[in-house]
Amino acid sequence: MTGLSKSAVYALHAALDLARAGEGEPVTAAEVAARHAIPAAVMAKVFQQLVRAGLVSGFRGSRGGYRLARPAARITVLQVLDVFEARRGEETAPHEERLRRLFAEVDELVRCTYASITLATLAGPSRPEEPEKRQ
Repeated sequence: MTGLSKSAVYALHAALDLARAGEGEPVTAAEVAARHAIPAAVMAKVFQQLVRAGLVSGFRGSRGGYRLARPAARITVLQVLDVFEARRGEETAPHEERLRRLFAEVDELVRCTYASITLATLAGPSRPEEPEKRQ
C-alpha cells in the first residue's frame, strides 16, 4: 500500500478539501481539480467512487457540490484509500516466504498508521492559530 495510485492520491486531495470546507459547505469537483492541477473529468470520477463508497454525498442545484457524508473526525485516511487501493495478494514467489511475510507486515503497519489518522486530524485547524505568547 505504500506506493499509492494516482486515483488514491487524488481522492485524498478531494477528501481533505471537503474536510477543510467545513460541515455543510459544498465543494465542486471542478474546484478541487483546479486547486490541485488534476483533470476535471478524472476528479469527477474520483468523486463518483467516493459517493458510491458512502464517504461523500453529492448535491445538485445552485448550492450543489459534494460534502463529506459524516464528520471528518469519523473518516480515516485508510477508508479513503481502501476505495482505490485493492489489497495485494502474493507478490513474491512461494519459495520466498520470508519476503512475503516481511511485505505483509510492513503493509499492515502502513494500514494501521492510515487507520489512525482521520481527515479532521489531517486537515488541522481551519485557520492557523497564533502561537501562544510567553509572559
